Amino acid sequence: MVENTNETVLATRTVNYIEKLAGTHPGYRRAHAKGVLFQATFTPTGKASHYTKAAHLTRNEVSAIVRFSNSSPNPATADALAAVKGMSVQFQLPEGDIHSLVGITLPIFVTKSPQTFFDMLKTITSFKEGKPDFKEMVKLFATYPESRAAFQMIRKLKHTKSYAKGRYYAVHAFYLINEEGERTPVKFEWEPELGVETFTVKELATLPPDYLEAELAQRLKTEEVRFRLHIVIGEEHDPTDDPTKEWPKERTRIDAGVLSIHAKEMIKDDTFIFDPTILPTGIECSDDEILPFRKDAYAVSYERRRKGQ
Repeated sequence: MVENTNETVLATRTVNYIEKLAGTHPGYRRAHAKGVLFQATFTPTGKASHYTKAAHLTRNEVSAIVRFSNSSPNPATADALAAVKGMSVQFQLPEGDIHSLVGITLPIFVTKSPQTFFDMLKTITSFKEGKPDFKEMVKLFATYPESRAAFQMIRKLKHTKSYAKGRYYAVHAFYLINEEGERTPVKFEWEPELGVETFTVKELATLPPDYLEAELAQRLKTEEVRFRLHIVIGEEHDPTDDPTKEWPKERTRIDAGVLSIHAKEMIKDDTFIFDPTILPTGIECSDDEILPFRKDAYAVSYERRRKGQ
């Protein structure tokens, strides 16, 4: 049961409006509806131990669940119609703790305010296809200038040739806490060991609707897929409450470990919640308002899909 507060009311209204735009698809998530899940393992390098006491970032290998997705709320949307792809990872820590990183192929989010996100949905009717219309963008930029950078990136974003060849950003800032209690602002990024590779527009037109799932399933029959977890160290004045702004490219980056996807079979039971606010010792949420909003919206979505709605 989702607690009825002002925040959860807004989350419920947002989920309702997504359903109005994209239709109701029983049993599916209300965003990034189309996805595939695999078992994986994460092996830390130990290089993050100066910044955090989180066990999975400092010591032993842990199991993980990985979900790749496209951004559309409609599970029937062809992969080529949704430029933004997602990679969510749930680390499964000892004693039942979990840590979820929710990543997309953009380094920033479309807004810093839950209310603005809801208001924007009412502007972008083409959201249901996963790729907003240009005319709607002009109207959006005039009303919500903070969204300009993200949507300009979306318009220029090239489609990845494989889920295994995308770079994924957890767009929100967090704090790492070390043994001395020191707090360091950070962001997380997944870098594919295979490198980043994208399609041309001409190549994209020839692809089947589910090419990403098919390509990854075939690839995993013969090889592991690996991503490096990079932790970006924030400095003074780097915003921790505004996911619409990138941090400077020259920030220090730590190679925190490698995620290895080695399962040859997909996980069929897609009942996981990748809530980025459920955190283990050694990691804390920042003051980004979108983080608790995600928690509430995910809870609403989960309750509905759990009931087959």
